[in-house]
Amino acid sequence: MLSEPFLTTRPEDGWDIPLLVWRAGVPLRAVSSGPLGGGIGVRHWVVNATVPMSYHRDDPADHLAALADRLGLDGPGVGLLTGVDVAEAVHRADTGVRAWATVGLGNPVQAAAPAPAAPAQRVGTVNIVVYVPAALGDAALVNAVATATEAKTQAIRELGLVGTGTPTDAVTVLCPANGPVVPYAGPRSTWGAPLARAVHAAVRDGGAVPCVPWSDRWAAGRFPTDRPASERHRPG
Repeated sequence: MLSEPFLTTRPEDGWDIPLLVWRAGVPLRAVSSGPLGGGIGVRHWVVNATVPMSYHRDDPADHLAALADRLGLDGPGVGLLTGVDVAEAVHRADTGVRAWATVGLGNPVQAAAPAPAAPAQRVGTVNIVVYVPAALGDAALVNAVATATEAKTQAIRELGLVGTGTPTDAVTVLCPANGPVVPYAGPRSTWGAPLARAVHAAVRDGGAVPCVPWSDRWAAGRFPTDRPASERHRPG
């Protein structure tokens, strides 16, 4: 089982920067496109770390590993980065599937469109973390990433944006390591359907609120964040 995430901060460059941390009660199987712990394997934790828009490190995996070590997180895990304030994560659940999303849509792109001459500097990362309470096989884990991505794209289009995502989006899907193996996780499968609905709701609701980069808020002294505390991590 994946725990509710807890919010903490780290001191860095004179700032107290937020992190969102999930711990697994028992090791879980995972598939992830994150800079740390990507691929398929057993994972013990997930970290979604806010970074300032000035972030320019070329060793994000090492940076995230150091953050995990500072937090006392043991074993292999998944690390994600975003310019979004991770305190603004949106949680939605459907039929036992749980999804969390930090949604920055300042830089939506069409996946197959030509790259612009100058990349946009607006906050634009959608990080999605999903827990499915069934043992997904390797193919189903890959299928689950596709399903989550399709649901994210549906939500973005319903928000009126022309884009399939942003250039830096990441998806992580976790599930029990033991139990009867589930072979499918497409959008009409037993577990893929609620996964799609949970991710769609999390991205849609997270993207409905204007997103200001965390570091811009900090520089402007706009803390606590504009969204009321009661709106954060609210169950779906």
